[in-house]
This record gives sequence, structure tokens and C-alpha cells, in this order.
Amino acid sequence: MSGHSKWSGIKHKKAAIDAKRGKVFTKLIKEITVAAKESGGNPENNPRLRTAILSAKAQNVPNDKIETSIQRGTGQLPGLSYEELSYEGYGPGGVAIIVEMVTDNKNRTTADIRYMLSKNGGNLGERGCVSWMFDKKGYIAIDKDKADEDDLITIALDAGAEDVRVDDDSYEVITAPEDFDVVKNAIQEAGIEPEMAEISMIPQTNVKVDGKEAHQVLKLMEALEDYDDTQKVYSNFDIPDEIMKQEAQEAA
Repeated sequence: MSGHSKWSGIKHKKAAIDAKRGKVFTKLIKEITVAAKESGGNPENNPRLRTAILSAKAQNVPNDKIETSIQRGTGQLPGLSYEELSYEGYGPGGVAIIVEMVTDNKNRTTADIRYMLSKNGGNLGERGCVSWMFDKKGYIAIDKDKADEDDLITIALDAGAEDVRVDDDSYEVITAPEDFDVVKNAIQEAGIEPEMAEISMIPQTNVKVDGKEAHQVLKLMEALEDYDDTQKVYSNFDIPDEIMKQEAQEAA
């Protein structure tokens, strides 16, 4: 989990920078549109839409843009037709990678992903080639200075969390996807604000990479994360702390 936790922290810092540029708005709006298209425009009956709206509001996406995105998803307003895609492949050192996309042009996106992977020492694989190495879980990361360990463990487990793990500088709360909202709400109601909270693909085991390959992996991850159609990127790399800290400092 260490690689997942540290990359999640880096992503959080990058997201803050992207938010200032307005770049994150596009991804959030796409997610709202797709969620509304999939299961309707009422967030009370659509957990995915509810989570997408909360994420958008946390990044100060205007309410009128949120409402317009919902109406486009439900067909009340005209707009681009988005398609959800999932790509699987391998990065440098044999690390497994899953990329979730929302696009209005499948052919373009497939070609771009194939190019990014090959350019950065990876390759695109067949559907299912690496997804079996991951479990879909709720993931909540909390800075150690924001919560007492014993209190957090009690709150999380009482609310239905599967596990609470302690990393160097954070706590990681793992839940079943269906219990994610309940556990997150219990933590927040206790006055503890997560650094990151999302439905994620958690690797069952990690692949250690170091040196040049480690830097290649991080360069590839950044390229995939920055791509306009990307919604989520998952990987099972385990990179030495000093390299991860260097990347985090560059992101700050």
C-alpha cells in the first residue's frame, strides 16, 4: 500500500495546482455527466453522482455548471456524448497499470494512450491482463496529525471499515465500496477531514522499482494523469521513499 498512499498524496498536491488552472473542472464535469447518464440525475438515488457533486463542490465548481452537467447527462440538454473506457497495460519494471477514461472520441484516446505507454517504457495490454491484481475498495487517507490512531480505528471499524493501516505519515482506511460513504461520513462527523477519499483499485501486491525505472514509472504516471480524458490511474509500483519525496517536492 505504501506506493499507493504516497502517489495519492502527490496526486492531491497536483490536483490543488490543477484546480488553480481550472484544469480539474473538465474532469469533474465529465464525471458528473457520465454518472447522471448512467443512473439518473437525482444524487440521493445515485451514489456515484452524489460523490461526483461533492468532489466538484470541494473544488469550487459553480453550481450552474454542476446542474448543466447533470442535465446533459440525463438528456435534458444537448451536449457531447461521452463514453467510459478502461485500459490495462504494463509500465517500466513490469508494474501493472489501469487507466479509466471518459472520452468523446474512442479512437483518438486509444491511440494517445498507446503512444504514452510506449514512449515511457510501457505497453498497452488486453482487457483483463492486470485488473485481476487489484481489488475495488473505498480508500480514505488521513494525515497523522489530524487524528488520534486509537480514536480513528474505533470510529472507522464501528462504521463498517474493513481495515485501518498505518503508514509513515498517514492512516489508510479501507472499506467495501458499498460502505465507503457511511465510513467517510462517520470520520468527518468526528471532526476528522480526510486528505483523500475515493473509490479506488487497490493492488493486492506491489512491484518494486528503483533507479531509472522508478523515474520512468513516475514520468509515465504523470503523463497519464495529465491527459485530458483521464479520470483515474491505478498502479502497483513500490518506489523508494527518497524518490517519492523528491517527486512530492516537485509537485508542491
